[in-house]
Parts: sequence; C-alpha cells; structure tokens
Amino acid sequence: MKNNVNRELPDDVMSALDYKPYETTNIGNPDIQRVAPSVHVQTGDDKLVDSIEDVVKATVKDGMTISFHHHFRNGDFVFNKVMRVIIDAGIKNLTLAPSSLTGVMNDMVIEAIKAGTVTNITSSGMRGSLGDFVSHGNLKNPVIFRSHGDRARAIEHGDIKIDVAFLGVPNADKLGNANGMDGKAVFGSLGYALMDAQYANKVVLLTDNLMPYPNTPASIKQTQVDYVVQVDQVGDPDKIGSGATRFTKDPKELKIASTVNDVIVNSPYFKDGFSFQTGSGGAALAVTRYLRQAMIDNKIKASFALGGITKPTTDLLNEGLIDRVMDVQDFDKGAADSMHTNPKQQEIDASWYADPDNKGAMVDQLDVVILSALEIDTKFNVNVMTGSDGVIRGAVGGHQDAATAKLTIISAPLVRGRIATVVPDVTTVVTPGDSIDVLVTEYGIAINPKRKDLQESLGHLAGVPVYTIDELQKMAAAKVGTPKPLEFTDRTVALVEYRDGSVIDAIHEVKD
Repeated sequence: MKNNVNRELPDDVMSALDYKPYETTNIGNPDIQRVAPSVHVQTGDDKLVDSIEDVVKATVKDGMTISFHHHFRNGDFVFNKVMRVIIDAGIKNLTLAPSSLTGVMNDMVIEAIKAGTVTNITSSGMRGSLGDFVSHGNLKNPVIFRSHGDRARAIEHGDIKIDVAFLGVPNADKLGNANGMDGKAVFGSLGYALMDAQYANKVVLLTDNLMPYPNTPASIKQTQVDYVVQVDQVGDPDKIGSGATRFTKDPKELKIASTVNDVIVNSPYFKDGFSFQTGSGGAALAVTRYLRQAMIDNKIKASFALGGITKPTTDLLNEGLIDRVMDVQDFDKGAADSMHTNPKQQEIDASWYADPDNKGAMVDQLDVVILSALEIDTKFNVNVMTGSDGVIRGAVGGHQDAATAKLTIISAPLVRGRIATVVPDVTTVVTPGDSIDVLVTEYGIAINPKRKDLQESLGHLAGVPVYTIDELQKMAAAKVGTPKPLEFTDRTVALVEYRDGSVIDAIHEVKD
C-alpha cells in the first residue's frame, strides 16, 4: 500500500488498526461526532488521597490507557513517581498516551516495556535511549506518533480513550481546581493537559502546593477531577525552560534568522494585523528579535502570536507590537509569569490550538510560521522524527499543524556536521511538501514551485540567493557526499499519523 507522498505502508498493520493512508492536506468540512468520558458523581470532600500507591490501586487496571502531560519537560518528577508505583504493582499491558515523552522519562519507560507494564505507546515524539530502544524493535506493538492537534482530535474522536490521566500541577485545592501559574514549579499554560482533564474517565491531580478552596483562576476545574494527591515536589522549575531561551551567537544561525526575517518582511503577509508563530531555540528567538525591529521600522503590529511561547514573544506583547498571545505551552518562566499578569495572554487548549476537526482552530488563522527540520527533500517533504541513522530522535509536535499557515518557512542549515539536511528523500515524512512554501538555509533560499506568487515577491531579494530545491540538495551532497542507504527490517516499529488521523509514513526497525 502506498499513500499520496509515495510511502509504502504495511498492509497488515494498516488493516489491523483500521487505518487509511494519507491523501491530502485538504481535510474538508465533515460533520464529526465527539465522545464523552464516564463520570463518577461526587458531592463531598473526599478527593484527597494519601499517596500515589493508594490512587493507583483505586484507578489503574491491566490493559488500561493512562496519560500524562509534558509541560514540565525535563523538570518533570510526576511521571517517574507514578510509573514506579505502577510497575511495582505488577500492572500489565498498558497503553501509554502522554502528550509527549521527554528525556527524563526514558529509563522508566524502558523499564516498563521490559516488565510488560507498557505494550503500546502513542505520543508526539521520543528521543535518546527510548527512541533507540524502540527503533530496534523492543516494543511489542508499533508506536503511534501524533501531532498536538491530531492528539486532540484523536481524544475527541475516541481514537485515544484515556482511562486515567495523571496530571502534575503546581497548585490545586482539595477538590481539584488548579492552574499552572502559581507555586514553586510554575510552567504557565496547561494547554495540553486540558484535553486529558476534559476527556479522561478518571483524572488524578498531583501537586506540591495544596491551596485553600476555592483555588482560582482554575484552568482545570473540580467538575473534571476525581482525585488529588499531595507530593513532595512535582517538578524542577530550573529545568522546565532549559535550552528554550538560548539567544544564539552562532553566525550560521544568525544568518539563517536574518534571511528568514527578509523573507517575511518581503512577503505579501507582512502587513498590519498579521499573525505568526516562531517557536523556541536560538535561531527562532533570533528571528523574533529581527522581526521586532522590522515591525518597529515599518510601524506594523501583529494581531496575535501562537504556539509554544517564550519571553521574547511576551515582551512584544508588553511593548504593544502584538495585540494577543494565544498560549498552548510556555517554554520559560518569563512567558509563564506574563500569562499570570497580562490578560491579553490567553491560555488555550490543544483543540483550540490545532485540532483539524474543529469549528475553527487557531492554526487556521496563521499568516506566517517558522519551523525547523532534521531533513527536507526535493519534494519539500519534512522529517522531524528520525535521524540520518533511521533512529527515532524527535517529535511531530505542532509541525504539521502550524504548517497550514499561509506562509510556511523551514529554517535549517544546509548540512549539520557531515550530514546533509537537504536530501533526495527524507527518511521519514512527517509534514508533506504541499504544506511547505520556503526553505531558508545559510546559503540561500528555495521556493516551492507551487507558489508562483512567492517566486515573484521573493525571487529578487537583495543579498539573498534563490536556488531550486534540487540545486540546494546537490550543493549539500557536494559538501558531505552521498551516504549508504539505510537498512531496515520488515518490522514496523511506529506509524506517523497526519493531523487528520491518516498514516503519512511508517518507521521500520533499524537493522543491526
């Protein structure tokens, strides 16, 4: 079976899981029936539970689906505390369905897989030792990778049926009113966790900061929560934003960022009231700095900024250069603090952010987005999931979702070390080339031939060479050579969904 980006998909797995192959970015306007969770009616003050052991005993059984959020990122303490108890209890055959998996979770997940506790995983991504472990065929069933918007869609459809959601929060009261803005481990928006709180059959909050009742403002409400557990510490705030706010001094990254800014400013979309999403990391933050100056110079203000939010973005809000920030996740304490003090910074859930089966997601209103890539090929398909060795080492994140913007820019170096970024065919297709408009490298740009309008507006930028994508690929190959083809077995270790739930690619076991 092949899909519309010419990827071979495993007939047996596709049939067993009742999947359809990816066809198009045009999802259309279907009528969708959503699901609802079961509700255990409570009227008293009996939600406080003494320990994680007690709440696991009361909620988790063999074969269930359990979920977590990743807003703490590498500062997360909740996941390992809960999974330790579940493994020790001898519970088996669980589906693990977190919004994403971070490096601090890897060892525990591997242990859970070896113990038979976890036999299925669905996530936005995985990296490090866990990615390597799964890539070598050590999980019983294929991982299902979903974008943030697709995860919201899958939860609302019932494709992901969460039995128990374990949600770490920096504060909560005895009945479960909680937010992400107060406490020792503040992380701001609870955007991804809000989906679990709304749709899981059982919701367990874990907090190190028990507040007087009623605790407001409440992002997660007592009407959604079954149990509250007080623990010593839910997370390390110093590790929540690690690396996300690094201002780059790398000349290559700065040149790419400057060129991205040139592309935006000279596009038809740079006008008063435009909207954008930039993301985190050194190059993206550098783009924000360049864009800020361009907005000041041209007396242009943005209507909103979207996505994972950093302090440089909220600084633009406080300067009056952006009218609203729509916040699904905060990448640093500055952004989290801003959400607490500025009413124009709106917390949004993952459905509002990017669910394609919605009455209108925020990504549908994006003018400009800047995204990264591990690889991009001559058909503009993008890989953010697997490395040049075929090993899983990334995440779909919001990549597919935000790529629906009117101007989607991929910023990436031509090569990384001795590895080409621009290749004939990406190892794994995550975002289809139909979504990508411009590739920006340190050597110049390539414009998708389908965008004749952009070729006219961007084809003669001063000091910015314009190449075809094939020319950039040949340039990369001339620098690093052509690698040997990767070798895989026939076993499927993961499927990558497109944001509508169809399968855009399959990841196979790496051959030793």
